[in-house]
Amino acid sequence: MGNKKNVALLFGGRSVEHGVSVNSARNIFEYIDKDKFEPICIGLSTDGKWFLKSSVDKDIETGQEITLSTDPARPGFISAGGYIKPDLVFPVLHGTDGEDGSVQGMLTALQIPFVGSGVLGSAVSMNKVIAKQILQANGLPVVPFESFHASDKKLIDFEKASGKFGVPLMVKSASLGSSVGVSKVRTKEEFLAALEDSFRYDDEVIIEKFIPGREIECAILGNEPPKASRPGEIIISKKYDFYNFDAKYVDSEAVEIKVPAELNAETEEKVRSLSLRAFQALRCQDFARVDLFLSDQGIFINEINTIPGFTNSSMYPMMWKERGLSFTDLISDLLRLAEERWIKQNRFNRNFQSSLKF
Repeated sequence: MGNKKNVALLFGGRSVEHGVSVNSARNIFEYIDKDKFEPICIGLSTDGKWFLKSSVDKDIETGQEITLSTDPARPGFISAGGYIKPDLVFPVLHGTDGEDGSVQGMLTALQIPFVGSGVLGSAVSMNKVIAKQILQANGLPVVPFESFHASDKKLIDFEKASGKFGVPLMVKSASLGSSVGVSKVRTKEEFLAALEDSFRYDDEVIIEKFIPGREIECAILGNEPPKASRPGEIIISKKYDFYNFDAKYVDSEAVEIKVPAELNAETEEKVRSLSLRAFQALRCQDFARVDLFLSDQGIFINEINTIPGFTNSSMYPMMWKERGLSFTDLISDLLRLAEERWIKQNRFNRNFQSSLKF
């Protein structure tokens, strides 16, 4: 029992996906192998304060407020009860200030190993514009799009966009997840309302061609080399116009999930190959979920999620369960991968001896 590793679960955060994060972390806390790991629950409130909790729940501010220790000899957290040193951190933070490289940068500076992609992979994957540009540069198929900054808002024109992409078309915030700030529009009035909604959450938006087809997802696990699950499919109820937030998390009857998806061998292998290539092109690490569209026009990569959901309806653990990997074993594998990667990263020499005088 004394050899158990302390694992800090970070959840909540200043993000529109705060509630999803709590639900994901609750499952990880429940299923983590407590014979091997001692979970330390750290909730981040919606205003950015950090609290130590005995378990994962939505009432984050009922916990004990903690601060960061920036002492390189004692990296970790300080509470009224003393110093808390995690051996590993599992950021279960979806969206802004959690999945975008900010927390990853802090943990890297404190020299605390953590699960998931580092600063680079997290940041470029979170921004849909940068991610699509990198995927295109690597010869990977993405949906036709254009992007606008808030400063260019006056240049956005419905007639031009609909002439270029047709209708319906999609309007999306550039750096959010869980379909927040995403709209499917057909008219100028809907278009203007969608822009207001997307700019409410971000200073950059994407206008994208709507691709009718099947919603396919593929789970990636590992580093050298990463491996891909069999793809799964999300079949959305006809009462939803697209896979929005309520369909994902609120309405239990909104979708039918098929794992594995019914695909012929050639298509399945292409989905898996494209997903692996996207994971590597965006410099992701440890794990990710790749979302794709399968249509008559071909296969398109929609986006990549560097901290996929672990809720009861989340595809990522389902796709690995189909491969025989239980929720508990999946969590253990992720923690092992993080530790192995940390050991390898520390082999680099950070001390350069030069003749520079200072």
